[in-house]
Amino acid sequence: MKWQGRRRSRNIEDRRRAGGGAKAGGIGGVGLLVILAIGYFAGIDVTPFLSQAGGGASSGSNVTLGPEDEQAAEFVSVVLADTETVWTEIFRTQLGQQYRPPTLVLFSQSTRSPCGGASGATGPFYCPADRKAYLDTDFFTTLSRRFGAGGDFAAAYVVAHEVAHHVQNELGILRDANQARQRMSERDSNRVSVMIELQADCLSGIWARYAEARLGTLERGDIAEALNAAKQIGDDTLQRASGQRPMPHTFTHGSAEQRQTWFARGYETAELVQCDTFQARNL
Repeated sequence: MKWQGRRRSRNIEDRRRAGGGAKAGGIGGVGLLVILAIGYFAGIDVTPFLSQAGGGASSGSNVTLGPEDEQAAEFVSVVLADTETVWTEIFRTQLGQQYRPPTLVLFSQSTRSPCGGASGATGPFYCPADRKAYLDTDFFTTLSRRFGAGGDFAAAYVVAHEVAHHVQNELGILRDANQARQRMSERDSNRVSVMIELQADCLSGIWARYAEARLGTLERGDIAEALNAAKQIGDDTLQRASGQRPMPHTFTHGSAEQRQTWFARGYETAELVQCDTFQARNL
């Protein structure tokens, strides 16, 4: 992905120097992988499990940011700027509406949000209450080293996916879906959660198509990186990695195949109407 030296978004709230949060220690690599997998992609704060495994909570400490941290922040701000350009155009041309971009909060180890505590163990998430996406940039290292989804466009896909949740929020989709989930059984609620996540994958695909066509930022192999990331964070892939047999009724984000399929659908069609997972016969 061509990102260096390009426009950076101003909608970045950098909390990393504030420091503080739980740190994992005294736990084996396989066990840590399992716990992180549960937290990252099930939306569960697993910090208590990490603490019980021997990690202590530290708060108020200063965080020293190295060159890699600064580069990660620059990268994220460039990707966010690209989403602003793309979604402003899509809202204008496909919806006749004005796009209001989100703020992206960068943090290290832990922070707070109106949607609850955020930590490196919860992974990236979007909070509709304050219209902000939250990201610990150390997640990119985890994505590459622990989940086998390396490459800058795999990281860009993560940012685009969270911004896609903001798009859903702007369109009222996220509010309606989450309200409906409150009245459902756990199984049905999980299914709606999968619909939400797969739609965000599809919207991420639309963003990728526009970024390629309008901004010329994609390079050979970038789409393959995004599809590989979608595969590695599929619910079935993660359950197998944790030694479980895949159980579709427990999925909250979709299988590897589903996530790849819906990203590809958005990329190939570039049309919002093609991302209606709620009316799809087959996910």
